[in-house]
Amino acid sequence: VMEPIETHEHGTSGRMVIVLHGGPGAPGSATDLARGLAKGFRVLEPWQRGSGGEPLTVARHVADLHELVEARFGGAPAPLVGESWGAMLALAYAAEHPATAGPLVLVGCGTFDAVARARMRVILNERTNDELKQRLGDLAAEIPDPEERLERRYELTRTLYDVDPLPENADGGGRGEFDMRAHSESWADMVRLQREGVYPAAFEAIESPVLMLHGAYDPHPGQMIRASLAPFLLQLEYREWERSGHSPWREAEVSHEFFAVTREWLMAHYDDEE
Repeated sequence: VMEPIETHEHGTSGRMVIVLHGGPGAPGSATDLARGLAKGFRVLEPWQRGSGGEPLTVARHVADLHELVEARFGGAPAPLVGESWGAMLALAYAAEHPATAGPLVLVGCGTFDAVARARMRVILNERTNDELKQRLGDLAAEIPDPEERLERRYELTRTLYDVDPLPENADGGGRGEFDMRAHSESWADMVRLQREGVYPAAFEAIESPVLMLHGAYDPHPGQMIRASLAPFLLQLEYREWERSGHSPWREAEVSHEFFAVTREWLMAHYDDEE
């Protein structure tokens, strides 16, 4: 029997919502998002399973999430707010368990085909100046440990993803250790499922209303990702902010509006479920 995953809770009153972090393997990447939504909701922030015995799969993460939904929602549909990889996991969950998936909010959703990923690489490459290319190139020699190296790479390239970010987790809390192996295994399985044609086709089973929230500056090409999902989702709304990158809840100019839009949409669709 697998150990249940660790779940952090934010807020004490209101309806329950689950917030899913990105990465994969980056627990705590959605803590500020969860805290912001806790003004109005009781937010559960599960930290997805880390690497260990058996290789991690999308199915494993979906099963872990289902265990949490069953335990806390007692058969009622659970609203899911996922960021980046977490948005992809929310879709995978809703495809597998349409009856227990409530409204879905996809924030900075990841890519579902090779074309969108290629476009993303082009965007990042165009934004990377010579100095940064040099520094990234030197990392292999400077930092032998692959986990530390990826962490450093993330720090160096973070500016390519944001417009004007607010400081993150001001109290220093919230972020877990980045799990390189969990990242590699989970992402490899997601790409395999896409290559085999499972995703996004499986999303036809989803009954939930879906809201995509995206920053126009996000290297993940929002319009392309939306176009890849639209044929399979019955109810898909899309909202894009000009002055926002990958994490709209952290963007100085849109953070406030982001939370207002998300809260309002969730409340409106929460009531549809009853």
